[in-house]
Amino acid sequence: MQDLTKFSPRARPQPVVAEGASVIVEPYDGERHAVELWEGLGGAADAINDLLKYFPNGQFAEPSDFRAWLDAENASGSYVTRVFRAKETGRLVGMASYMRLDEKNGVIEVGAVAHGPAMQRSTMATEVHYLMARHIFDDLGYRRYEWKLNNENEKSHASARRLGFTYEGVFRNHMVAKGRNRDTAWYAMIDSEWPARKAAFEAFLAPENFTADGRQIRTLAEIREAGAHG
Repeated sequence: MQDLTKFSPRARPQPVVAEGASVIVEPYDGERHAVELWEGLGGAADAINDLLKYFPNGQFAEPSDFRAWLDAENASGSYVTRVFRAKETGRLVGMASYMRLDEKNGVIEVGAVAHGPAMQRSTMATEVHYLMARHIFDDLGYRRYEWKLNNENEKSHASARRLGFTYEGVFRNHMVAKGRNRDTAWYAMIDSEWPARKAAFEAFLAPENFTADGRQIRTLAEIREAGAHG
């Protein structure tokens, strides 16, 4: 059992840049990033609204609507948004936000996750979450890192499981989103699990886990499972 007698509140996520092999994670700046991020997420209202259909916000007609929403969430402190820049192209390809910050108890959520077309099914889609989790656990010492989602969102369920979050259950009738009931599924990763999760991420991302043409040799889940029994 953890000794919490010396536990103190954790700091908020810091405005640091984290660089990986394939991607750079940057603090969001509306003036610099909003239009480029809109392009990276699809560049058209229909494409972006479809990508964000499980988000609780309304529909976006143009980049200014998108920026107004994201700027307001960050100004209020509800979101601490990070944007993802592909190292190969130098372009923004996605975003995610630290949310529901509970510094007193060392708990934080990663949410508002949006992977644009260029990063879907790529190494970047794994590396950004490794870099964001590393900041929370290694740099700031949080105890719990949450991933919550609309229970109908099967892709988000699959992502949470693949990344090593543990399923904890469903909050039924949790909220009304876009005029519809939302049941919210909860996943989390805790500090005692992080060393093994971190090792699995690093083994997956290592160059030797990929063939010359860039195909993965072992999946992240396979590496994690082997480590659990090793």
